[in-house]
Amino acid sequence: MLRAAVLGSPIAHSLSPAMHRAAYRVLGLDWSYGAFDVAEGELTEFVSEHRQGWRGFSVTAPLKREAAVIGAERDRIVDTLGVANTLVAIDGGWSASNTDVPGAINALREVGVDRLSTVRILGAGATAASLALACRRLGADRVELRVRDEARAAGTARAIEALDMTVSVEPLAVAVTETVDLVVSTVPGRAIAGREHEFVGAAEVVFDVVYDPWPTALSKSAQVDGTASVTGLDLLAHQAVLQVDLMTGRGVDPQVLRDAATRELAAR
Repeated sequence: MLRAAVLGSPIAHSLSPAMHRAAYRVLGLDWSYGAFDVAEGELTEFVSEHRQGWRGFSVTAPLKREAAVIGAERDRIVDTLGVANTLVAIDGGWSASNTDVPGAINALREVGVDRLSTVRILGAGATAASLALACRRLGADRVELRVRDEARAAGTARAIEALDMTVSVEPLAVAVTETVDLVVSTVPGRAIAGREHEFVGAAEVVFDVVYDPWPTALSKSAQVDGTASVTGLDLLAHQAVLQVDLMTGRGVDPQVLRDAATRELAAR
């Protein structure tokens, strides 16, 4: 039996086990998929100790930059951003990939978004960098980062500028005045509590990558306003489909994974 798992910290909330196990059932694979709490700085040691019988790992916060460094082979997105969310065993080490970017593109296209120009991203971590690249591939050329700590956003701002995008960095607390094509939230709901309508009202499409608690206040606000939206479950499903393909060489319908995640959330 081959094994795979999701790594991060904290990890108890992860929906990856439910989704990947559902994919294995549909594909008829006798594989296992677990979850391990791995703190920042501990990823290299963990994967070096988990080689025999392990096919790969999904990697979440705060390990995505460390995963990129570990990769003996890296896909083009990882080389561009220095951010990876997937490690697959290869001879001599691990192959590092980023499925967040194509997963986000597929999730946006699923709701009819094929072209963007302006984007507002709440947060400036590894996921924000991946979402910026996804938006760039859909034509966006201007990004406004809304952050709680402007100093910590500098690295992400530079990475986005390297994508040939104009970047501005604004405090999250400052009122929104300009409408954008898309607002992306990568921050916990409490960071914008009470301001959901403000952000939804200044965007044509809403993309909230957060899914805990579910549904998020931002997603509910978009629904009330009749604004097109992409949820964290949509992103999870689409990026996980690509992870399953990387690890197994086989495809699965993203709806299978989305349904598994929804059932898991309902059972909690």
